[in-house]
Amino acid sequence: MEHASGYLIQAVVFFASAVLAVVLSHRLGLGLVAGYLLAGIAIGPFGMKLVERPDDVRPIAELGVVFLLFVIGLELEPKRLWSMRARLLSLGLAQVAGSILLIAGAALLAGMDLRLGILAGMALALSSTALALQPLAERGALHNKGGQSAFAILLFQDIAVIPMLALLPLLGTSGSGSAFSWAKLGIAFAIVAATLVGGHYLARPVFRHIARIRQREIFTAFALLLVLGIAWGFESAGLSMALGTFLAGVLLAESEYRHEIEAAVEPFKGLLLGLFFIAVGMGVDFRLFFERPLLILGLIAGLYVLKGAVLWLIGRVARLPASELPLFILLLAQGGEFAFVLLTLGVQEAVLPVHTAQAMTLAVALSMLSTPFLLLFHDRVLAPRFSDAAAAVRAHDVPESGKVIVAGLGRVGQVIARLLHASGHEPTILDDDPDHVEQSRKFGFRVFYGDATRLDLLEAAGAARADFLIIALNDPEATTHLARIAVKHFPRLKIIARARDMRHLFELRDIGAQVVERETFESSLELGRAALAAITGDADRAKRIVRTFARHDGDVLAKLYTVHKNDLDANISASNELREQLARTLREDEAAIAARPQAPAGRPAE
Repeated sequence: MEHASGYLIQAVVFFASAVLAVVLSHRLGLGLVAGYLLAGIAIGPFGMKLVERPDDVRPIAELGVVFLLFVIGLELEPKRLWSMRARLLSLGLAQVAGSILLIAGAALLAGMDLRLGILAGMALALSSTALALQPLAERGALHNKGGQSAFAILLFQDIAVIPMLALLPLLGTSGSGSAFSWAKLGIAFAIVAATLVGGHYLARPVFRHIARIRQREIFTAFALLLVLGIAWGFESAGLSMALGTFLAGVLLAESEYRHEIEAAVEPFKGLLLGLFFIAVGMGVDFRLFFERPLLILGLIAGLYVLKGAVLWLIGRVARLPASELPLFILLLAQGGEFAFVLLTLGVQEAVLPVHTAQAMTLAVALSMLSTPFLLLFHDRVLAPRFSDAAAAVRAHDVPESGKVIVAGLGRVGQVIARLLHASGHEPTILDDDPDHVEQSRKFGFRVFYGDATRLDLLEAAGAARADFLIIALNDPEATTHLARIAVKHFPRLKIIARARDMRHLFELRDIGAQVVERETFESSLELGRAALAAITGDADRAKRIVRTFARHDGDVLAKLYTVHKNDLDANISASNELREQLARTLREDEAAIAARPQAPAGRPAE
């Protein structure tokens, strides 16, 4: 029990420091990542020493990067990834190879051994995926050319870690490095193949079966099992855990359960990613910095200058807009978390002396720590200078068509979805019936499984970026609940809703829905017109009566809406008055038609 209490104390320390530091950094305008890093410094061995062994936390903290890559994979469909292949290879290879050559060359000029220079180049060429992608997502930059180029380079770096790890034993002189093994290579290929096959053919049927059970916690448990299981398999094969979960996410990106999976994983991703940044902050060894400040500052400056030069050249060749180039360079010029792994293994393989590895590790950690503050400088100083240029670039862009989310794919939702689809407006549709979803996807609808009334699912479906939310749910209470959530959390979203009756229509209007239609009104008018035509034998008269009734109903809605919040007597009085008004209007119309002169035989009436 005492041992358990120790873990509880550690958990309290982590959560308390994270909340306080993030709130404080937000008030100061420093950003989320800076808050986590500062929290790690505050509680670590070189702060208040509330946590003295940050290495115990790092294995769990690294899962934050794993979950981040999985969620990014979910948002990147295979065809889109395939379309990035040229950018992935050209930009990624140019950045990694160029950085290794420059850094290794600088190491040789400084009198270092070639093997040490190559290892330093490999370690320092890598950037922090988490530190780069989080700011890109926060700024909405993943959709522009600079953000997509940065993402392609980061993805290539994750792939490049694999041959780098394989090359390390060849650079070593300790004799402890393991020789090339066909068995290990075969296991690695088997793990990748199992991920590709399992993600495509096995995961979706399991998600479908769990969805039928309608136990959300089991759905979440399987999503976590999938991510952690793939991460464990890739790590066991000596591969990048983040790369494995990214591949799994890409394979599930076209799944109807994509948004539900993302909503289930998102909270864990946020917490673990925060823990990762806290662990980085705790790992900064300030004693070494105070002992050798010039060396550490020189390493950091050299890292930014050499990698920055490579990135600047890549950006110019790739013709990145001038407004996007500073962010592209700042986010990729810092060191990355995989450098810690390569430098540690470099010491074990006797490629690096311990003191050199410690200095380089500290330089990487401080470069990561400085990134949020450099981003602050970018946002407040550099970005405004390029605002005019950015506006000019956007002016030539073709604007995206309005995004539409349809909640519910029942009888009403199907008709709406068909109309939108036929008109060239492909909606994102949410429905909580897995069989219904599966059947509708066969007909080409872009349907995803999930309860549309959940805020996390709406966010995963892109409600913050959408223009319209069409609520076509069968349940009036669910419709009202969803309308309240949408108005509160997505104020720019225009809401078009299906109402059960007039009272429900008024309720939705009070909430803030812009367009509300009663679900049976139009069909009732048509049925009434057909009935009148059959009863009277006069189809034209039936049409006139229905048109008059429809106009009158609009007046009724306007009048009753003004008094619907009053007492019951006011509503009854208004209803009776309007009903008598309709009867008078119909009698007057009939009299006016009867008074018209009859047209001569064979000539239509005017």
